[in-house]
Amino acid sequence: MAEANASQERRSSTSRSKQRFSARDAAARVRDELPELIGQNVESVLGIQRDDDGGWAVTVAVVELARIPRSTDVLGTYEVTLDERGELIGYQRRRRYNRNQADED
Repeated sequence: MAEANASQERRSSTSRSKQRFSARDAAARVRDELPELIGQNVESVLGIQRDDDGGWAVTVAVVELARIPRSTDVLGTYEVTLDERGELIGYQRRRRYNRNQADED
C-alpha cells in the first residue's frame, strides 16, 4: 500500500514538473516582480506571446509619472522576458508617452 502511494506521488510530481508555465502565470509573475526592479507598479498587461524557447515576452504599461489630470500621466511600455520556468531574465522600456497620446495605426 505504501509503495502504491509513493508511486502515485512520484507520477503526480513528475506531471507537475512537465506542465508548462502558462500565459496567466507569466502575467502574474511580471506584475509581481517588475515593480521591485523599476519602482513603479504595472498598470496593465498589454500583450503576451510565447517565444521560440518556450518562455514568454510580456508587454506591460507602467505609470512612470502621475499627474493631475490623469490624462497627462507619463506612461512607459515595457517588454519583459521570462524563461520557460517563469524566471524573469530581462526587461526593456520600449516607449514612453503621455496617457492622452493616441497611437497612429
